[in-house]
Amino acid sequence: MSKRTIITAGVVLTMDAAYSVCKNGYIVIENGRISAVGEGEAPRAQEGDEQVNLRGALVMPGLINCHAHSPMTITRGMCEGVSLFTMDGFLNTLRRYESFEDAAMASASTGVSCAEMIRTGTTCFADQYFYADKIFTEVDNAGLRAVIAYGIVELGDEKRRLQELANADSFLRLCAEHGRIKGWVGPHAFFVDNSLDLIREEIAMAKKYQAGFHIHFATSNEENDYCAEHFGCSAIEKMEDLGILEVPILAAHSITVSDPDIKRMARYPFYPVLAPSAAMRSGFPAAPVKAMREADVTVVLGTDNVCNCNTYDMLAEMGTAGKLIIHREQDVKAIKARELVSMATRQGAAALGMEAEIGSLEKGKKADLIALDLSDIGWAPFCGQDYYTQLAYSVSGYSVSHSMVDGNWLMKDKKLLTVDYENYVRRMEEDTRELLRRMGS
Repeated sequence: MSKRTIITAGVVLTMDAAYSVCKNGYIVIENGRISAVGEGEAPRAQEGDEQVNLRGALVMPGLINCHAHSPMTITRGMCEGVSLFTMDGFLNTLRRYESFEDAAMASASTGVSCAEMIRTGTTCFADQYFYADKIFTEVDNAGLRAVIAYGIVELGDEKRRLQELANADSFLRLCAEHGRIKGWVGPHAFFVDNSLDLIREEIAMAKKYQAGFHIHFATSNEENDYCAEHFGCSAIEKMEDLGILEVPILAAHSITVSDPDIKRMARYPFYPVLAPSAAMRSGFPAAPVKAMREADVTVVLGTDNVCNCNTYDMLAEMGTAGKLIIHREQDVKAIKARELVSMATRQGAAALGMEAEIGSLEKGKKADLIALDLSDIGWAPFCGQDYYTQLAYSVSGYSVSHSMVDGNWLMKDKKLLTVDYENYVRRMEEDTRELLRRMGS
């Protein structure tokens, strides 16, 4: 019989379809998957089993960050006072930094990002950026789960287009046989900086590898303005016409979408990703999350880059998202706390095509889970509150004490086991000094 891990917990928040909560619960893990979850007395341990007592903790599915750019940690805090959601901010701030960076700099900054995600409860994330091969290596070493989209910015350069397509194809082949890491296609923004010729090639590539698209969409009206001028329709209508919507899409931001566009989105595997802190810090309005959810569009949650958001703490993003949605609608019932938690677990898994594997703690699913210390400040009182409200609004990711992916521990008792954080920070500091030297700063 294979070795098992038997976890006993004060609370097991399963995030299954019924939102089942097991007090004095247990989870049994075999071969990287959950073989049992329940309430009461755990199965008797056998010789060789690992027994983990988390009676003072809440155990739940690992958090899923559906929009990140992990190498951009190198520029955290360097974009203050700039709206990165504008083309001016993108070209004259981010692209300026990026023009002085190189692939070697992506390793340490991604390692720092992986450490921060593990520390704050993220076990799976969707990344879209350059240097995808470097991200792949660091994610693999860290033991995290990820969907990494090879980021493509063309800006009308045919030579660049051909090179980027070749690089993306090579990267997708690299990911094809990996168990924890999926490869997707990452057009930065359709129509804005990806031409029609490139878009058609990207559709073919996504279908060839059964991959999805990870894009920025409707941050402002740029796509709609372009499509109205050139095609006489909205961006969503043109995307439907080109066949883009037949491919699963993570669409970061999705702020300037109309009601007819929302109805069209609902017909396809189209997943808007709310990144509330990044939008607010760039001075942009909230996406129409309530309208999208009422149309049966699955909206999920991400941090975006930490130049804009400054942290990978997904629990903090839950709270910010809830407040922003409620504030936008002027309706205190616009979204429930448990729905915010679902956006970062079960629904996030659905957006990544992994709902059968992760996102909830159920028999047969992969053992991706976290534990949060219930003795930390922010939880009490326990009478009269529910755990979803506490997670979304009361505590932070720094209450996370344990993290597991595929049945393997990434962190125990708040000690990182797979990432040498101090070494990555030292290397990233060296890279940052070199970056600033190249820029003449």
